[in-house]
Amino acid sequence: MTRFDEVKATFWGEGLYEVQAPLTDVDVADAERQLQVRLPSSLLEILRLQNGGLVSSNWDAFATGVPTSWSESHVPLGGMMGIGRREGQLSLLDTPYLVEEWGLPSPLVLLSGDGHCWIALDYRLSGRQGEPAVTWFDTDWNTELTLAADFRTFIEGLTAAATFDAD
Repeated sequence: MTRFDEVKATFWGEGLYEVQAPLTDVDVADAERQLQVRLPSSLLEILRLQNGGLVSSNWDAFATGVPTSWSESHVPLGGMMGIGRREGQLSLLDTPYLVEEWGLPSPLVLLSGDGHCWIALDYRLSGRQGEPAVTWFDTDWNTELTLAADFRTFIEGLTAAATFDAD
């Protein structure tokens, strides 16, 4: 089993917080049209298992090697948005509004965050039809940090936040 498949099999945590309706091909096509990007196939594989929600505590952090406003050693991934329009829940489809609201660069697709910090698919170098990098954006510090060259590599780099010393 590849590392991606291992993480994918146990990626989602317990509970229905931020879970959208099951993902369909029509939903994907609509999202790509609205966001004007091609979403990574590895992201869609994970969202087809569960369309957003809490991430398992086995995979809720990504090591950075440099300090961020969050930690000296990692960034969090407590949850990941899905694709949909459930009332009261954020979705990848909210990206255009959130990018404008928080003064983020474009083109991005936001995966996770709270306004002050975001993890996003970053299409600035790849173009809207290319394979985007995954980047951490900190709006308070006005900084950004590329986490992985692509989404699959990002997923393969996830680990448990509990493995880091309290920093």
